[in-house]
Amino acid sequence: MRKILASAVILAILGSPAFAQLGKKEDDPLVVEEKEKQKRAEALDKQYKQMMERSRKDTGATKTDPWSNMRTPNDGKR
Repeated sequence: MRKILASAVILAILGSPAFAQLGKKEDDPLVVEEKEKQKRAEALDKQYKQMMERSRKDTGATKTDPWSNMRTPNDGKR
């Protein structure tokens, strides 16, 4: 009984580093790099969308014709 218990404890101690390595898939350099790329892409998309919203708001509020004083009143009518 003691031998079985002692061998089970020894196997558990010797096998624990192998099981610890199996659980750490997240530390893989490729996985970390992919996550960083995805975060950068999401941040870039967010910045792009914010810029587009700002430009839409700016162009919608100011619709002016810089050549309006150069045209004659009949230019718009055909």
